[in-house]
Amino acid sequence: MGFLNKLFGKSVKEEETVVEDTLKIGIVVGSVRAGRNAEAVATWTYDFATKRNDANVEYEIVDLADYHLPLLGAALSEETQVEAETAIKGWSEKMASYDGYIFVTPEYNHAVGGALKNALDYLKSEVENKVAGFVGYGSLGGARAHENLRLILGELQVADVRTAVTFSLMSDFENMSEFKPADYHEANANQMLDQVIAWGKAFKELRK
Repeated sequence: MGFLNKLFGKSVKEEETVVEDTLKIGIVVGSVRAGRNAEAVATWTYDFATKRNDANVEYEIVDLADYHLPLLGAALSEETQVEAETAIKGWSEKMASYDGYIFVTPEYNHAVGGALKNALDYLKSEVENKVAGFVGYGSLGGARAHENLRLILGELQVADVRTAVTFSLMSDFENMSEFKPADYHEANANQMLDQVIAWGKAFKELRK
């Protein structure tokens, strides 16, 4: 073992510490609509975040469309019961695996979409004492969806950071569909990520 430690330059204990201290951030695609812009926005967010090369921080895209969650409280037939339980379990375990989140969401009628609200209603202990940042898009950049999320996440005991990224359907999308973000959004994205990382590390220590 001593030879291996010298060869790789760190002890097993040190290696375990590095793994343990890695901050895992889930970038949640918060729309399931056909033809949605959320995938492009989430991909931009992921690419931007990973290019920063933040030490001991990992990012992963979590697509809500991959989890066919039933409406909370709805009666289910025997044929759909197993599939629904599998989806709920998968969603719960995936969200529990992160130290923080970046929610990518459009604004529907001054709020988040129903699919994201329903998905959040399945969570509680999985997200408690964790942190969240927001990336939105819409006629007003998704700002009112962010305010709606702050209320929901507050009840779930998730701390949300102040700075958000807000893309306009009029100026950051060509024909309201092809995502072409302006460069000035990068400043807000950096500030939001800095805040998520700082709070994420603090809350990770708190949860210990």
